[in-house]
Order: sequence, then structure tokens, then C-alpha cells
Amino acid sequence: MIKISELGEKTGLSPHTIRFYEKHGLIEASQRSEAGYRFYSEADVRRAEFVKAARSIGFSLDDIAQLLSIRLDKTSHSCQEVTDITRHKLDEVNERIAELQTMQRSLQLLLKSCSGGPENATHCSIMETLEAGSSPVTERGDES
Repeated sequence: MIKISELGEKTGLSPHTIRFYEKHGLIEASQRSEAGYRFYSEADVRRAEFVKAARSIGFSLDDIAQLLSIRLDKTSHSCQEVTDITRHKLDEVNERIAELQTMQRSLQLLLKSCSGGPENATHCSIMETLEAGSSPVTERGDES
């Protein structure tokens, strides 16, 4: 059995992050001492590594809870369930990438429309566009 600091060293997770995951039911100490110290087994180390790996590729805490449930009882679940969770995450990532690309185009257009000179910002085209509550991409449709 190892303490939380050793679990952190083995997994690269801080004790704060481990406690956060415990609070959300993703990791649980195998034992506690009378003084309240957490002790973890090798199975807990593997579970923490699983959680860390899943978080590193963008799975939410809810996604991870579902995946852990499947991991604990693989015979009652199908690979399709895991695929569906993963596909849903990929769809979310693709949506976010599209949003970021729109933001990027907007920022590029804002910069392109401004001289960026030393004069005061009284007639700054970036400020005027933002004050009008519009976005260059949604207003014009694209960069052209």
C-alpha cells in the first residue's frame, strides 16, 4: 500500500488532483488509517493512470465515470458502448475546432482591418467592431 504522495509520484498527478478525482468518485483509496491517511493499492495506481490518460485526451469526468463502469464490468458491456462514448467526444472536439477556427478568422480580420498605429484608439476599427457587437466572420461570412 502506498500513500497519496507516492501515488502522485507514480502517476504524475498532484495530491490535490487525486483528491479532486476522489471527490468525483473516479478514484478511491483502498484503505484509510485511523488518522485518516489514504492508502492506495496497485489497482488504484492503474485506475489513476486510466483516469489521467482519459483526461489527457479530453474525456469529461462523466465520460470517465462511464468508462470506469465499463472497465469494472466488461462482460456486461459492449465495445460499441466505448466506441459511442469516444465518437461523441470526437464530435465535441471537432465542433470546438470549428469554433476556434471561426475565432481565428475573426481575429485575423480584426487585425487586418486595423492600422495598429500610434494614434489614440478613438477611431480604432477593432474597438468599433466590438462595440457594434459584431464579429467580422459572422458579419461578412468569411475572409474575402
